Amino acid sequence: MLLDNSCWLQELTWAKIRAHLSQDDVVLVPVGATEQHGDHTPLLVDTGWAIAVAEGAAIAAKALVAPPLHFGWSSHHLAYPGAITLRPETMIDVLLDVGESLIYHGFRRIVMVNGNRIANLPPMEIAATKLRFRTGAYVSIVDVGLIARREVGEICAPGQNGHAGDSETSFMLHWRPDLVDMSKAAKGKQHGGGPFATNPMPIEPPFDVNAVSVRPTDAEFLGASQPTGIGGDATVATAEKGKAVLEAIIANTVRHIEDIRRKSVTIKPVSIPI
Repeated sequence: MLLDNSCWLQELTWAKIRAHLSQDDVVLVPVGATEQHGDHTPLLVDTGWAIAVAEGAAIAAKALVAPPLHFGWSSHHLAYPGAITLRPETMIDVLLDVGESLIYHGFRRIVMVNGNRIANLPPMEIAATKLRFRTGAYVSIVDVGLIARREVGEICAPGQNGHAGDSETSFMLHWRPDLVDMSKAAKGKQHGGGPFATNPMPIEPPFDVNAVSVRPTDAEFLGASQPTGIGGDATVATAEKGKAVLEAIIANTVRHIEDIRRKSVTIKPVSIPI
């Protein structure tokens, strides 16, 4: 059961967390990023995805949530002012330390919620795998761009769900409309053509193109995304679509939590990270 009407670890006392652990061992870890999302939405968007999905799923599934990580692997976004990136090795180490701390306390099932849509996946997948092998804990990653891809594709405009495009702008119009200026929303650029798409924004490609993986430099990213920094079309976004998108992602995340609660988990001896 949730205690004090909060699912957030940092809002609970240690005694209440211990009481919760006697009944449930699932914890969500929101992982976002601090990077540009056009001139109409703030640098908060990716962390916002992770926070909103983790909180909504935790409340519905009666689980707890660790404090969010506001930094991800965003090196290419340093083309625009304000972005902050972690080295992938640093990000892996941070997630290992967070995970081992939680497992040490008795959380045996960890769901990392990635709000930075595919871009964070390489270091997150390495961290999750290391945690599984080292500790025996069940560690998974819910990527907000993948967990409800079919549903989001039905809700939002086809081909317009790129970085800061329809789905992300719609989400922010629903979740934090006070931070959105739709007078500055714009249509962004699609991939640069050629036999295979090399999307300048590390994001899941649409199904109507073939693609290869190329991590852009900051200069390449700036050249491909300026002047707006947007991929897709932000002008077609609505709060109603944002609400539907968020609800679909939360619903599928809850199904995932329910599934992992049925899995057998055997924990190995876990040391305090030092």
